[in-house]
Amino acid sequence: MSDSASQAPVRIALVGHTNTGKTSLMRTLTRDGGFGEVSSRPSTTRHVEGARLLADGVPMVELYDTPGMEDASALFDELETLETDARGARLDGPARIERFLGLEQAHRRFEQEAKVLRQMLASDAALYVVDARDPVLAKHRDELAILAMCARPLLPVLNFVGSPVADEAAWRAALARLGLHAVVRFDTVAPERDGEALLYAKLATLLDARRAHFDRLAASRAREAGARRAAALLRVAELLVDVAAARVSVERASAVAVDTAVGALNQAVRAREQGCVDALLALYRFSGTALEEAGLPLAEGRWEEDLFHPETLRLAGVRVGGGVAAGAAAGFGVDLLVGGLTLGTATAVGALAGGGVQALRQFGGRIADRLGGRRTLTVADAVVALLAVRGLCLVAALERRGHAAMTPIRRFGDALDGEAGEGIRMELEDARAHPEWSALDGRVEANGERRVLVERVAGRLEEALAGIDGSLEPSSGG
Repeated sequence: MSDSASQAPVRIALVGHTNTGKTSLMRTLTRDGGFGEVSSRPSTTRHVEGARLLADGVPMVELYDTPGMEDASALFDELETLETDARGARLDGPARIERFLGLEQAHRRFEQEAKVLRQMLASDAALYVVDARDPVLAKHRDELAILAMCARPLLPVLNFVGSPVADEAAWRAALARLGLHAVVRFDTVAPERDGEALLYAKLATLLDARRAHFDRLAASRAREAGARRAAALLRVAELLVDVAAARVSVERASAVAVDTAVGALNQAVRAREQGCVDALLALYRFSGTALEEAGLPLAEGRWEEDLFHPETLRLAGVRVGGGVAAGAAAGFGVDLLVGGLTLGTATAVGALAGGGVQALRQFGGRIADRLGGRRTLTVADAVVALLAVRGLCLVAALERRGHAAMTPIRRFGDALDGEAGEGIRMELEDARAHPEWSALDGRVEANGERRVLVERVAGRLEEALAGIDGSLEPSSGG
């Protein structure tokens, strides 16, 4: 093989019977849900269509989606009559295919099959896509016999293996009888996490001279997947920090003002979550139709804030365990937790005043709100936890969803593992003391500490995601 040929992209044809999921495989490998047309109707693909797979911007593989083979048995009989050339010399497989392609039948009765065979001869190898839900029939054996005449490495791909009616064992046995022992399972609706890497590894075995292309492509895809997951978890973490940090001051005595403020906060949380969902779908290259909507059951909100959380005290210049902190906590901590505005609150004001000018600058307005008959509205921990679960479940579902899936993803609301959930909640407590870190009102203060917190929360989400991955059942579809 010349140097130029070895550097060129590997050409792979996707072939097989009509309606086995060749275009579905193209969509999933290219991460392009809009490639071609996927339908339960036979013969949806009528022409050869191609796409390139890049590694670090360099084309490594060219995939060619071909029409389905509709009348393989009749074509096989036709090819049987073409064993010799005009001088009586016996033709090998590729020569027989070339001779057939020059006949009138290749442009009329067998036009679709001829398109497949031309692409086979122009390719370095082919993926024979099998719908594992179909029974093994004589027409499939005839298709494989015809494709074998092209003398190109052929790797069967078992599609839709996640279906309860798939018969993977029967297909593996039938393919083995035809000498095809290298087989890969790749469900285009819900591919296994390592399915794509295994597909490239099998192709590298069949095309050893081009192994470097497949290895580079697999490594690039693994890096992309890792970067995509990290970006997704950062988006969920940003959502959680925005919601946890949100704070609204409202008149205590006005029921109308309270109802209005609660409704506005609920809507702001819903809109912020939808923005996160849209960003995740775009990141994984899915459209909005991939998701089945479900309302967020918001609570009325969390009415009190813990003014003496360690992070709050740090901002006030007071260390936990110090005289002011200890005295304040002992004097009125319970009052705050139950929402009382009693003598304890006045004691707290005095304690904070003793903490210095920084404390008054940080908290003077908020304490004045309390003494002046105002309440602070924040989002309940339970709602923040639910947002975390929904975000993680959506990330898990998108990572296991093929771009050929037609059924929308359900949105889950299961509980987080106790330890993981507590870890996320503890990280988010720091956000409670920083209303300026929330973007629910469309503004957020650029802050290095906020970024560090977002990254810490994303790390906690990464730990929690492992527990969700194993329990999530992805949607299926055609």
